[in-house]
This record gives sequence, C-alpha cells and structure tokens, in this order.
Amino acid sequence: MNMRKVILTLFVATAISSMAQSSMELTATEVATRMSPGWNLGNTLEAGDNRNNFTNKGGLSAETAWQGTKTTQAVIDYVKAQGFRSIRIPCAWVMGHISDTSDYTIDPAWMNRVKEIVDYSLKAGLYVVINQHWDGGWLENNIKDATQIPKNKFILNKIWQQIAETFRDYDERLLFAGLNEPNADTQSATNNLVEYEQEFINTVRASGGNNALRVLIIQGPSTNIDHTCNFLTKLPTDPAAQRMMVEVHYYAPWQFWGMEKDEAWGKVFYYWGKDNHVSGSQHNATHSEEEYMEEELEKMKTMFADKGIPVYIGEFGANWRTVSGSGESQEKHNASIKHHYKTLMKKCFAKGFIPVVWDTNYPNRPSMTIINRQTLSIYNNYMMSGIHEAMEESGIPVTGIQAVRTKQSAGSGVYNLQGQYVCNTLLSSLPSGVYIHNGTKYVVK
Repeated sequence: MNMRKVILTLFVATAISSMAQSSMELTATEVATRMSPGWNLGNTLEAGDNRNNFTNKGGLSAETAWQGTKTTQAVIDYVKAQGFRSIRIPCAWVMGHISDTSDYTIDPAWMNRVKEIVDYSLKAGLYVVINQHWDGGWLENNIKDATQIPKNKFILNKIWQQIAETFRDYDERLLFAGLNEPNADTQSATNNLVEYEQEFINTVRASGGNNALRVLIIQGPSTNIDHTCNFLTKLPTDPAAQRMMVEVHYYAPWQFWGMEKDEAWGKVFYYWGKDNHVSGSQHNATHSEEEYMEEELEKMKTMFADKGIPVYIGEFGANWRTVSGSGESQEKHNASIKHHYKTLMKKCFAKGFIPVVWDTNYPNRPSMTIINRQTLSIYNNYMMSGIHEAMEESGIPVTGIQAVRTKQSAGSGVYNLQGQYVCNTLLSSLPSGVYIHNGTKYVVK
C-alpha cells in the first residue's frame, strides 16, 4: 500500500494575507452567506433558575445545570467538523450573574466564561451569535406591559453596554442578538418590542469600535413567523447601513415537535411528511407539513429577504421519540425526523436564510439532541444525516471548510490555496493537493 507523502516546498508567507477580508467590511447579506447552516449550544450558557434573577447565585456551575458537559475547544471543533459554519450561543446574564444590583454589573467570571467559549468558536473557524436569551423572563415575559418600558430599557442598556464593551474589538464574525423569544402577539406589544430593540441597537452602536458596524439581529414578536409578518411592519432604525438581520424560530407543528402525549383535543404526530404516513395510525400529521413549511418561509422571504434583510432561523427542531403500539412504526418516525430536518434546511438554503438547529445535549428520548458532547459522537443520525443530505444537495460542503478571515489567523491551521481553512494540523491523510501550514506550502501526493 503506497503511503501519501507530504513534500516541503517554498512559499511566500504573504500569499494568504492577500486573500484576507478586512474586518467589518461585510454587509449583513454577505455575512449571511457564510453562516449557513448553524448550530445552537443549547441548554448551556442560558441555563439556570429564574429565582436567581438579579443575583449572582447562578455562578459558573450554571453552564452544566441543564446538561452535564462543560464546553471545551474539542466540543466546538467537533461541531465544526460536522460542517456547521456558525454557532449560536444562548446566554443568560440577569438570571444569576449580576454581581452588583445597584448598576446591574455582570459577574466578571461569567463574562470571561462567555468570552472563552466565543474564542473557542472563532478559533474553530465559526461565525458566532451571542444573545440575551430568556434570561429568567425578566424582559421577555413583560414586553406587553408598557408601564415597565422606562425601567426595563435602562436595565437592557446596562446589560448590553457591558457585552458590547467586552467584545467591541472582535471582527464581523461575531454578531449580537438583542433578545430570544420576546412574548408579543399583538400590534401594541410589537410596538413595545421595537422600542426595546431600538435601545439595543443604540447601545451597541454607541459603544464604538467594531460595534459601529457589527451585524445585529432583532427578533420578531414571539419569533413567530405569522406575528412577525403581520406586526413587524416597521423596523427599528440603525445608523449602520445593511447591518441588520431579522430572527424567527421554526417549531411546527407542535404535535410533531413537542407534544408529549395524546390529548382530548388531538393526537401526538409521530409521522411527518407525505411519504412517511403509516396506514391506519392516528398519529399521522394532519396539517403543517411540507406545503405549510414552504408557505411560512416564503412569507419571510417576501417580507424581509427580498428587501435585503437576511432571515435568521435562530432555532428549529423536533423531538425524537420512542414509538410503540400495534400498527405503529419506529422506522417511519425516524424517517419523519430526518425528512423534517432535511426539508427545512433545503428550503432555507434555497431562500438564503440561516437555519440554526437546536441541540440539547440530552442523549435520551424524547429529545432534540444531535451531538453527544461528552463522547464527541453523533447521537441522532437521523437528524444529522438529514442536515448533511440537505447540504450536499444544495452544494454546501460538509467538510467544515471556511474562508480565512484575517492576517492574524493565517499563521495557524492548514489552508488550501483558495485561503480556505481545512483543519488544525497537517496530516498525511489529507486529500491530494497543495496546502499552507504556518506560512509554508506543502504538497500532499
């Protein structure tokens, strides 16, 4: 068996540098093309107990309160190796991480931990989104109450001032999202929400540095597609042109993705997609299948993407279940899970959206776990194969290759001659070709 040889040749180190994209030059639309598909570090930095709101009782242990694996560089590298190009890091701040309530100071140890995981992600070559997640519901559950707007805007300003200052020098690969799923389902509540989003934008922009041009993500009311298209008819203003995205989530239908048991009003849907129904079963989806998904996503395309505002599907997923009972089919349920993930991904790719899958790191059933972070392995092959097939059929590489961004990053890792990141270490098992490592050209034969 012939061994591939790595042959050293000369290389001028400035070659990669000439390919680098200057920081903060990319518009939201240009950034969006580099972020799809995305993955959520779910149940991690947003975890905790809302009884700890406006205290520092959460501590660093909050990271493993809802799942048991501390995030490491190896975890993030494994995510990148699956072909994901961006990571959403849901974050709590108010819920257990306020060290001084007189001015809403975020615990420095917690801020440093968030920064550490952001740095892991950037080192792996991922684009990154950090947000203020549910955060104990202090704001998201109170959007409708106009009497709380002045006080809550003040707190929101304080929180985002600190986040913005910490990350002000990071390049365009880091994005900020103001909230998560703000509870608004009327026009008046949406008007209140826009006030909060305006405060978020104003605060970040005022912090200067790279934040003056950083891409910011605002959330539609309840991140519900219909509410967003019906009520979010006027966006907050932004002094930075073409640096805004709109976020919605896709969890539909409830009976398929989240319902746990049959109810008097309806049955759990085990089977989703016209080719996955089981004859005679009462658990076939009766609505919200492929056509509905297309209609919903098309609304967002018409309302936002076609007007130059990228659409960020910040979360989607469905629980994988154990199916039992006479006449039921585990195989068809497995196929339904795969089809749901694949269909949503393909439709989003086709429309230029960024789909970001929710992953809980709860290797059990029912759950939305794809990756087992403890063992660095794929837990749910149906979800992962659906995502990979969607990527392959849409012409998106599944190798995790991503473009070089800066001169500083060009000295580490292995790159091809197009300036694309390939892997961390030069290996003889790489496909035949020419690679750059630490400023030197290598030929793999």
